[in-house]
Amino acid sequence: MSLLLEIDRALFQFVNTDMTNGLFDTVIPWLREPVLWAPVYLFIIGFCLFNFGKKGYFIIVFLALTAGTADFISNTVIKKNVERVRPCRALDADEVIKRVHCGSGYSFTSNHAANHFAISWYLIFLLPIGRKWLRIGLAVWAFAVAFAQVYVGVHYPLDVISGALLGVCAAWFWSRIFLRFWRS
Repeated sequence: MSLLLEIDRALFQFVNTDMTNGLFDTVIPWLREPVLWAPVYLFIIGFCLFNFGKKGYFIIVFLALTAGTADFISNTVIKKNVERVRPCRALDADEVIKRVHCGSGYSFTSNHAANHFAISWYLIFLLPIGRKWLRIGLAVWAFAVAFAQVYVGVHYPLDVISGALLGVCAAWFWSRIFLRFWRS
């Protein structure tokens, strides 16, 4: 376990400090802002309603269940039991570049990663094969948000990887239920 945590800290250092550049410093903190993603959320809702009609309403309800499940498990079950301190609080000032407010909660698992991977992978699991461009866009979106958590200094890589896995599991679970329900 200590080797894993050492690797995690070394990867954090690489992303947070070694990858520093002006473009990332300007753009990446914005990837964490919900207001930036509001048009994406509206696009997802509109896309579901426009392309799937009545079924689109159910897709959205199950999407909310998916994100809610990932968020609840990450925040209430895992974070409150693991209690891993955020790198922006745990590391010395010369070991971390704080690009945003550190936050008061715990680090493991990342809710941002869990929620965005839950949303994106739920839709990926439901989309027909022919929507490759949309699938790729959803995957890149979730990865970018997760990467941003490490770059700005509020999460370790293991936090976002675990959050991403949690989100994908929640997405798989709710998409299977949706598909079973809808096919009945």
